[in-house]
Amino acid sequence: MRRAVESLGRRSRRGPAATESHCPDLAVPARAVVDGDAKVKVISAASILAKTARDAEMRRLHERFPQYGFDEHKGYPTPQHLEALRRYGVCEAYRRSFAPVRELLERA
Repeated sequence: MRRAVESLGRRSRRGPAATESHCPDLAVPARAVVDGDAKVKVISAASILAKTARDAEMRRLHERFPQYGFDEHKGYPTPQHLEALRRYGVCEAYRRSFAPVRELLERA
């Protein structure tokens, strides 16, 4: 989150910096909003855009690596996804910090 905010290159005009433990230490004011996607329209809109972008990326990954079923599980560790990882191994699309991937790599 910190890297994303810092890459914006903008300063917020909102109130004082957050003291809530849910927010990282940022150079701009921030606040945590519990259930923000249900309470704040801009958070709700961002959530929809993020899901749309993620789904599109998962379809692209499915075209490249159909054996993993990215179009179905969307990257979540479903039983089918974990079985595909065990069967086909780790492809270049995976984050090495994703726990099931990390565990497979440590065993190899």
